[in-house]
Amino acid sequence: MNLFRNVGRRLAPWGLVGASLALSACNDLGSGSQRALSPIPPETLALMEQAGVTKESPTLIRSYKKEAEFQIWKQRPDGRYAYLKTFPMCRWSGQLGPKVREGDRQAPEGFYSITPGQMNPNSAYYLSFNVGYPNAYDRAYGHSGGSIMVHGACSSAGCFSMTDRQIAEIYAILRTSFNNGQRSIQMQSYPFKMTAENLAKHRLDPNIGFWKQLKEGSDHFEVAGKEPSVGVCNRRYVFDATSANGQPLDAGAACPPLRRNAEIEAQVAQKTAADDAKVAELAAAGVRPVRVVYQDGGQHPDFYARVAEVSRPEALVAPPIEIALDEKIGGGKSRSPVLAMSATRLPAKAKKETEIKVAAAAAEQATVAKVVEAAAPAEPVRLGGLAGATDSIGGLLGFRKEPAQSEPAVAKAEPAKSEPAKIEGAKAGESAKNEKSEAAKSAAKPATAKAAAPKPVATKTAAGQAAASQAPASAPSHRADPAKKPQASLGAERHAKVAAATGGVPALPPVTARP
Repeated sequence: MNLFRNVGRRLAPWGLVGASLALSACNDLGSGSQRALSPIPPETLALMEQAGVTKESPTLIRSYKKEAEFQIWKQRPDGRYAYLKTFPMCRWSGQLGPKVREGDRQAPEGFYSITPGQMNPNSAYYLSFNVGYPNAYDRAYGHSGGSIMVHGACSSAGCFSMTDRQIAEIYAILRTSFNNGQRSIQMQSYPFKMTAENLAKHRLDPNIGFWKQLKEGSDHFEVAGKEPSVGVCNRRYVFDATSANGQPLDAGAACPPLRRNAEIEAQVAQKTAADDAKVAELAAAGVRPVRVVYQDGGQHPDFYARVAEVSRPEALVAPPIEIALDEKIGGGKSRSPVLAMSATRLPAKAKKETEIKVAAAAAEQATVAKVVEAAAPAEPVRLGGLAGATDSIGGLLGFRKEPAQSEPAVAKAEPAKSEPAKIEGAKAGESAKNEKSEAAKSAAKPATAKAAAPKPVATKTAAGQAAASQAPASAPSHRADPAKKPQASLGAERHAKVAAATGGVPALPPVTARP
């Protein structure tokens, strides 16, 4: 409604009613004005100078519905075309694919010709020009409809709609080329840019055969850099080809022998082969084939924030839907390439996950067994007592040696200075009995990792005091028992075994059953 009111206010001085626009978005109701004489903006003239073209040089148009872009190209003095600028499309209607009949709201696809007579300075949609639908190809298939325009007002029911400012500039560019002698301007209308990525995604679309014909014309333009000549025979497009026997091309009849430029044909064939290989590579990599379905056309992202200004804004709120298509494989079955690739990867992934879980479970069981073994109280107590007794005997026989650096200090059973006292007490007779009694009590007492060392038996003999005073303060308390490992060493060994069992994979939490 805002659109109708705005256009209605613009048309009020000429006695036109805004509500009449609802009849057909592409019908030109006429309103004479001077807007058709607007000059080309200075910024665009600067772009022409940079591209090495002039405003009077021939013009060519390329449009892309999916990307909603409207491109202007200008011819250089050498005959090759140079890209000038892109106008973001404010609105196009319908779906990807050709226009087939009157009222289908489809913006057409194909190669069209715009002549000076198709320019309309009196359009109800600011300014407009007719794209030339239907062409010979469309008529060969019986496609109906007409009055497909490029115009302003950002409203479309099968047309290419721009803003008023955009159509004023586009109209000025075309008008200037016509005034300089260009007889017709070619408009190449595509569903999307003819890239390998787009072709891979749309490779199973029902229109792919038609789109490959359009791609052939696109390749001719991109390879040669010149406007391709367009003909239709046998209900197919042919590019840069002329009849070899002088027979005119008939859109509905078989093609006569054609004469082509061998150099251009070779370059086009090379480009086609490279693009086909890229499409196959993308398909093998898992790019799924899709068909894109719009509610009613689309617009360039530049206009997303201005959706209220366009026709049928409710059709632009939801994004287009991509419908995945299936590809045929051996045995007549259908499978998406994405699903086919997943089917080969899932078993390997499941096998790897199973191996990780098994290794983690084994490591967890080994850890539990070690913990249970370390927690048993009988063995450590018995071994601790034996170690103390063995160290005492070793001390008497002189077999003591330095403990390992990693051995904890709390593992010492007796202080060093008690050993010489025992030797001296044994020679004194009475002191020997006391010494043996204390040794027996020490051996019978339970030993723990943190037990305090027993107090040395003091000797009252002079010889004993002399021996005690001569004993080095740092003498080792016992000989290291190879059968007894410190608690810290056991912990390190346990962690090393767990890491070896899991192959470096961290242990997973226990799996609980689900209902």
